Amino acid sequence: MSNAQSPTVRHRRLARQLRQQREKAGLTMERAAAALGWSRPKLLRFETAKTRPRPSDVEEMLDLYGGDEAVKLALMQLARDIRKRGWWSAFNDVLTGSFAELEDDATEIRSWQVQFIPGLLQTSDYALALIRILSPEAPEDVLLRRLQARMARRAILERENAPTFTVVLDEAVLRRAVGGPQVMARQLEALVNAAAKPNVSIRVMPISVGEHAGMDGPFVALSFAGELDQDVVYLEGMGGEVYVEEVGQVTRCNVRFDRICEQALAEEDSVALIADIAEEYQRSHESPR
Repeated sequence: MSNAQSPTVRHRRLARQLRQQREKAGLTMERAAAALGWSRPKLLRFETAKTRPRPSDVEEMLDLYGGDEAVKLALMQLARDIRKRGWWSAFNDVLTGSFAELEDDATEIRSWQVQFIPGLLQTSDYALALIRILSPEAPEDVLLRRLQARMARRAILERENAPTFTVVLDEAVLRRAVGGPQVMARQLEALVNAAAKPNVSIRVMPISVGEHAGMDGPFVALSFAGELDQDVVYLEGMGGEVYVEEVGQVTRCNVRFDRICEQALAEEDSVALIADIAEEYQRSHESPR
């Protein structure tokens, strides 16, 4: 199934909430479908995001389920927004999964990274070096499209309603010369500039700490403004993308991130270290060979 045909984040969110509202009303799927004059498969397709409901369908369901009026209004708006297209829709040929849409909707993003600088803070040269090494078989036009998509993502942090972005980087990320010394020098200078933004916080986990709370791998935790929107934790690896939504697991990840921050350098010390390493790269590039 192509990415364009897959259910959007909003679609899956609506499906989940419709199921929860039915369950809160104490109705089985069979009783609800009968009361609505629908077949059970029709309702099942709505609740599993297999079929996109019309706003009128959602209104009928919520009228039957009752409940809080504010919740009903929020879900009706969500139903109207299902077809809303975001910046990522222009890159359906190279973007897969739902992370771009989640990232765009988030009001707070907390990222722990141990291998590379997160995409929202990457320079074009650094991003292209990563894309090339991770997709060695891809043709040049595809690599450049992926670069365009990644650069488009960065606008999220510049817009009027930009999310707060807190990132903790393992020191090894700073010392891994992706693209070579000159590329890394510019990338780290860009990090220093980004850290000056009011909505961006950059911390470093120094190698000198030894064992720490983030040793079992990177993750990104996303929070949202709406009362109906639960936090999501995003994991990515060679096996693909994983979205953790179970409340207990998400809570544990957020607690883990707090512990990682406690062991990391303070923001001011982190920025100073980043600037020092950037100078090291610059001197390395300028020194005679």
